[in-house]
Amino acid sequence: MNTRPRALLASACTIALMTLGAAPASAGSPAAHGRPGGGAVQLERLDRGLVAAATPDGVFLSWRLLGHEVTGHSATGLTGADFRVYRDGRPIATVTGSTNHLDAGGSAASTYRIGTLVRGVEVALSAAARPWSGASHDIPLRKPADGVTPAGEAYTYSANDLSVGDVDGDGQYEYVVKWDPSNSKDVSQVGYTGPVYVDTYEADGTLLHRIDLGVNIRAGAHYTQFLVYDFDGDGRSEMMFKTAPGTKIIRYRADGSVASTRFVTMPKRDVRAGYSHADDYRLSAADYRERLVGVFQGWDRHPEVVAGRWPSTLEAALGIPPAYAYPLSRVDAEALVDHFIDVYAPARSARNVLRSFEGFIVDGPEYLTVFEGATGRELQTIDYKPGRHDDGLMWGDYAMARIEPGNRVDRFLSAVAYLDGKRPSAVFARGYYTRSTLVAYDWDGRRLSEHWYVDSGWVPMTNPFNDGPHGRDGTDPEFKTLTTQGYHSLSAADVDGDGKQEIVYGSATIDHDGDLLYSSFDVGPPESAVAGQNVRLGHGDAMHVTDIDPARPGLEIYTSHEGGTFAPYGHAMRDAATGEVLFGDYTGRDTGRAMVGDVDPAVPGMEAWPAMPPNAADLGIGLFSASGDLIAPTTPGTNMSIRWAADMTTQIVNGQAPADTTIDDWKRGRLLTATGTTTNNGTKGNPGLVADVLGDWREELLVRTADSTAVRVHLSTEVTDRKLYTLMHDPQYRAEVARQQTTYNQPSYTSFYLASDLDWSAVPVPRNWAPGSLDALRERLDAYTASRDVTGSAARDLRGVLASAGRHADAGRLTAAAADLSRFTGYVERARGVSPAVRAGLLYAAHATGLL
Repeated sequence: MNTRPRALLASACTIALMTLGAAPASAGSPAAHGRPGGGAVQLERLDRGLVAAATPDGVFLSWRLLGHEVTGHSATGLTGADFRVYRDGRPIATVTGSTNHLDAGGSAASTYRIGTLVRGVEVALSAAARPWSGASHDIPLRKPADGVTPAGEAYTYSANDLSVGDVDGDGQYEYVVKWDPSNSKDVSQVGYTGPVYVDTYEADGTLLHRIDLGVNIRAGAHYTQFLVYDFDGDGRSEMMFKTAPGTKIIRYRADGSVASTRFVTMPKRDVRAGYSHADDYRLSAADYRERLVGVFQGWDRHPEVVAGRWPSTLEAALGIPPAYAYPLSRVDAEALVDHFIDVYAPARSARNVLRSFEGFIVDGPEYLTVFEGATGRELQTIDYKPGRHDDGLMWGDYAMARIEPGNRVDRFLSAVAYLDGKRPSAVFARGYYTRSTLVAYDWDGRRLSEHWYVDSGWVPMTNPFNDGPHGRDGTDPEFKTLTTQGYHSLSAADVDGDGKQEIVYGSATIDHDGDLLYSSFDVGPPESAVAGQNVRLGHGDAMHVTDIDPARPGLEIYTSHEGGTFAPYGHAMRDAATGEVLFGDYTGRDTGRAMVGDVDPAVPGMEAWPAMPPNAADLGIGLFSASGDLIAPTTPGTNMSIRWAADMTTQIVNGQAPADTTIDDWKRGRLLTATGTTTNNGTKGNPGLVADVLGDWREELLVRTADSTAVRVHLSTEVTDRKLYTLMHDPQYRAEVARQQTTYNQPSYTSFYLASDLDWSAVPVPRNWAPGSLDALRERLDAYTASRDVTGSAARDLRGVLASAGRHADAGRLTAAAADLSRFTGYVERARGVSPAVRAGLLYAAHATGLL
């Protein structure tokens, strides 16, 4: 099947530009601390992010253009603040057309700072930076101790996924590292795993705290999805993820010694029920058999059996002659369990070796915990929603030929989303093959509140031990078609242009208010097993959401699909607003991965490509243009992409452990061999993180050293003449970075088209509220007062109005805070005895809040 309609030209958009001295924005009345009003989106207050690196040609410098500094665009970039480069306290250059500079006269001993120029006046000076010895820098890590499983198997640790957040409000990112044991496993793989640890480090490698998830959280790509974000708008990031009895927080002193150890708080209900932090819910093979005995003894009382939807006897369910009376005695239940384990299961698949089923956690409480990012302090723990219900019987884990208890039930996802268009919510999901659930939470600094909950309902089965539940509707009237549409990742993006982000849940999309926006179906082609039927696009491993084709309005979604002969497409490009397929191909096999990016600058738009099946040439599959034209029979890799080059093209991160990590350009070849580093997650080949964490708009490669003693941060030192604000001040990109660690890591994308043929007039000018920026303004005023640059009644009046603005902001009254800031800027402009430089500095800091 091959459908490739021509794309429509997008209409031009007029963008209102915010300038210094603009009138305060009209704002609503947010209900909680730090919630932005009006059109402002809550994002981080970041510093200049200056980084210097020694190169053979001199010292390369790179720094951030912040969102609030943008006033408009030119033919070659964005306009707004300009910059003065200082070496050893002396100005050496003024940079207007980019945010990088190569200092041919610099040396390893040089010290650099960046001055910010607004209308020719220097209004801020960055912190000093000394050059890295090369284009990379190590963040030292503290590897957890090795361990041994209950089965006597030894395991070690390696650094896995990373995330970033400003946990202490200083404008600089800290680094959150998940440690996986060497026996980390997919949910379908049998055996014990070691515990998972989540560490938080300063950029210099200082370990702030470690969260030991304990023995009751299994290790693997699908279990621990950790969010790092400033959810309550206090200027400091929190962390949220799934916990259990036994999860504990270890805090460290500056000298590296342990300051305290504390378990998360178990609900009083669980304490009264006898649960303990000493509990170990990992099943041995004998435990699993005993669990089945209990299930079989209760068969006649199971709600699905009582309702007549499942066979009334286990003999009928297993296809053997009736032989037992119900309710089953223990002896009879044991006989049926042994038949199930030793006869029935192996007959369905040779891979069903249930006598070896061990190491899984299918019992015990499940929690969701909010942690303070700076200290690891537990802020709140609630029940994880929804609970597992059982070990997978209702989820379809026993129904397929491969019997995999604990598989479909333990598929987890997480994301950050601006569901109201202003402040971030946390989204956690469970299941996607059969029952599919998502829950969104808001955090106000004290407690979680549920924003909405989505549940497809159970997929009905006629026999839980022999059925095909995939691709079948759930029981919920609205969300029934979500089943089998979820992916191993999800994205938050404003797909319908209403200023609020939706959740792109693989082949379906949840609207910002929790309603189902759409679930994508299409007709199976004649050569498929579903010829002529209207079927789900279905599950897949890779998904990409951004403006892929700038010639048509809105965003697009490009996905791979693993349904084989039961799916209408192996890869497909869809309209993100409607879910309609724009082009795609039937492959008849599991098309495992896919990627998008501007790998060929000669072709308009981004290119898209699937992982190449053996019969790709026969299918006409290869590298496609954004509009669906086949432009090459071969393709780049599909592990991870990175915006590394000066011309805004896309590069590919390659390498599978133990090989070195590389960055490759489709046209120019290898740009980087990150010697001594390696990727994560087996064949997925993911670095720890790819994100714009330092310097200009380009992304950095963060990858573990081969021995996991450090995270190595690689910086592009190619001089660029393109001026764009930090990608972290685009709401979609920032949310995507927080999501990147989820399950099968996928790249982070901006809300706008970002490629070599970028139309600068289409780049949105940020309208961001930056929590913590009022504190920075207050500190600047205090410094000017201490230096007597601001004195007398001016100092008194300015302090008073700023204090009022702070009180309003702390109470969530951002309209009132904005009005106070407007008064503040009026006082600054009228104040006598204030120098032009001081006046400009105060006005700059006031507008940096995002409230004006």
